[in-house]
Amino acid sequence: MAKIIGLTGGIGSGKSTILKYFESQGIPIYIADTEAKKIMESELVIGNIIDAFGKDTIENGKVNRSKLSSLVFNNPEKLKKLNSIIHPEVKNHFTNWVKKHEDFPIVIKEAAILFESGSYKDCDKIILVTAPKEIRIQRVINRDGISKEEVEARMKNQWTDEQKIPLSDFIIENIDLAEAQNTADKIISTLKNQ
Repeated sequence: MAKIIGLTGGIGSGKSTILKYFESQGIPIYIADTEAKKIMESELVIGNIIDAFGKDTIENGKVNRSKLSSLVFNNPEKLKKLNSIIHPEVKNHFTNWVKKHEDFPIVIKEAAILFESGSYKDCDKIILVTAPKEIRIQRVINRDGISKEEVEARMKNQWTDEQKIPLSDFIIENIDLAEAQNTADKIISTLKNQ
């Protein structure tokens, strides 16, 4: 049975870069956000979203993500409602995915809100990718072409590294990519030998 390793990090920490490195080392990866987007197109989920948020959130039979995002972005209650629709479906999908990869020693589940959603409890170990706040802000500005204020608003919806560190088993500080990959190699070695 594969060990389930959770991988998370705040916006701009470079967790996607680290995840790609793990994948290049032959480790199966599951990207929760990508799978959640696919699951949002299922009839069951679309029906639940209409019930919870109204028909205005659906366009041409698909979820209008920007409309839904604007409804939930600064509304914790509505965000909680949306998560209660999506997260159980993602959890079921992930359970089935793990069964298909049980011959591997480890699999990695990447989720931006691994702690916030509570899904970290389903992982055997947790890897947290960190970087200084100013570096993270600059990365997101460069990547998404948004303002510093918009980046900071997104950051407020995620736990801080200080909240995540005590719940994490491994930390990868992602400032220098070569150093971060070296740390990742050590973690892979430790995980495979446990």
